[in-house]
Amino acid sequence: MKSLCFSPRTASLSISRQSNLPSLSSTARRRFSQSEIEQAIDAAAAIIMKWDAETSAYAGVTSLFHESKREAMQFTKSVNELQDIMHLLVSDQDSGSEKFSQAQRLMQIAMKRLQKEFYQILSTNRADLDPESVSTRSSRTSTSMSDYDDDGLPDDEIRTAGDSITELEDVSSTAMSDLKLIADCMIASGYAKECIRVYKIIRKSIIDEGIYKLGIEKLSSSQVNKMDWDVLDLKIKNWLDAEKISLRTLFKGERILCDHVFSSSDSIKESCFAEISKEGATLLFGFAEVVAKAKKSPMEKMFRVLDMYTAISEDWQEIETIFAFESVSAVRLQAINSLVRLSESVLSLLTDFESTIHKDSSKAMIPVSGLHRLTMYSMDYLTLLADYGNILTDIISDWPPPAKPSLPESFFDSPVSDDSPRPAISVRIAWLILVLLCKLDCKSKHYKDVSLSYLFLANNLQHVISRVRASNLMYLLGEEWITKHEAKVRQFAANYERLAWGQVFASLPENPMASMTGGKAKECFMKFTSSFEDAYSKQCSCVVPDLKLRDEIKASIGTKVVAVYREFYDMHKSTVGEESSEKLFVRFSPEDVGNYLSELFFATVSSGSSSTSSSTSSHHHRYMRSLLRA
Repeated sequence: MKSLCFSPRTASLSISRQSNLPSLSSTARRRFSQSEIEQAIDAAAAIIMKWDAETSAYAGVTSLFHESKREAMQFTKSVNELQDIMHLLVSDQDSGSEKFSQAQRLMQIAMKRLQKEFYQILSTNRADLDPESVSTRSSRTSTSMSDYDDDGLPDDEIRTAGDSITELEDVSSTAMSDLKLIADCMIASGYAKECIRVYKIIRKSIIDEGIYKLGIEKLSSSQVNKMDWDVLDLKIKNWLDAEKISLRTLFKGERILCDHVFSSSDSIKESCFAEISKEGATLLFGFAEVVAKAKKSPMEKMFRVLDMYTAISEDWQEIETIFAFESVSAVRLQAINSLVRLSESVLSLLTDFESTIHKDSSKAMIPVSGLHRLTMYSMDYLTLLADYGNILTDIISDWPPPAKPSLPESFFDSPVSDDSPRPAISVRIAWLILVLLCKLDCKSKHYKDVSLSYLFLANNLQHVISRVRASNLMYLLGEEWITKHEAKVRQFAANYERLAWGQVFASLPENPMASMTGGKAKECFMKFTSSFEDAYSKQCSCVVPDLKLRDEIKASIGTKVVAVYREFYDMHKSTVGEESSEKLFVRFSPEDVGNYLSELFFATVSSGSSSTSSSTSSHHHRYMRSLLRA
């Protein structure tokens, strides 16, 4: 139940809870006798004047709430009863009496004392009321000291009311309860402004200090653009940590404390929290917007932007809960603006990345048809992007899909096909890989030896597939995409084999076991030797970095060469003639051919990830070159 009570300081009416004093509450609707009013005022004066710092040296150096919790609650109860008496005097049109003036003076002394106590509790308990301590204890049920009746309750029993709580949390809980008791009393007595002013000054300094210690600073776009990336990167990493700490402890703890202390007035707790937290929170989320606008290279910036977007979006529910008041809507708006700017930055960086692939103008060919740096760079980038699949899905869900340009129809398959709609992120990733493969196709045409262009395409596409399989790209693109591109690798490898080793295959008779004259056999041996030496000399420096692809190509060539050559060798070696003639026409045994083929594609290469060499291979290469010079 609520009643109107008189504010002695402002001579106005304010809303207050009804007094707990039985004698007054039971006679609230009748006139008091002169003696009853004087007795009530004298009772309030006894405890109020005891703690008047201007008349008592003891009161000037001692804290009421620290010295005696029981007496502190008696003090606030006496203030509430005094307020009820003043209300009754006003209702009896006796506000000009000496009794009213005395009550008003006592009320002013009491409010001055409570304001001092409020300040002391906030100041001396800064560590115990830090946001982290408050947020930690928030899940526990605090014991409010105002719930106790002081009659016959010793101080030691009051102080041990929270034995189940840790000592630190007990101190925090007690301080919060004391602050609430004082705030309720001052607000009910019409002294809310004095209470609020003290609270705002002290608590805002704690929030500002916390923001400063977390390394959050106000930066302009020009300042960010002038920073070296290493410096900005460190600031972003720090911000990512600070954002979590700020929401989980700093602002959450302050909101809990503010709600508790000023629970009697929604408008007061809202205005207090807004003034204390709005500046720091706006500064926190404003940093993300400034970074989003910074002009940095795609590879450097993209993943930090995604990290920042992830941080804010994952904590959005927490942001809405903590900053739910209309008075702090600017904080929510800043967080939303930062998300929008960050998402725009991601889309812009994806466009820049695609443009980087399109504009790659390097014409230097990979001498051994290995991996192009553009392939490795692009797949490193895309595999990292795939780790942000859920976030990217949110960002690009409304982004129009890429339009099909005039590219070979064979490059288009399900992820970018209208016949099989896929999530926007899958379509975009498939598109970027398609752009890369088309660029590699253009680069392959710079090889004069067409067989090397096919080996180049096989190697680079195989690298793309391997990175897809080993990353989250596999879940975005799907098994069908992988299967189709593996078929293309086999096609490229078959074309390489046909062009690079076709003359060797053709040099062997279709039926190696068929009988033939010695002259015909010599001619076949010479033709095979010449074609094999020529093919090997061109291909011995080639490399296939992928183990599986390397073994498949060598196995395919070996099946077509070694097995057929062995049959021919065993059948016709003796028809060549005597030993000297044999050495002249039969330069390789089947074992030699097998050894040379087994050592193919191991040439020393620098592919950006590893370097591979084979001393055995080098030995065979030197031996082969000596044969060519013979």
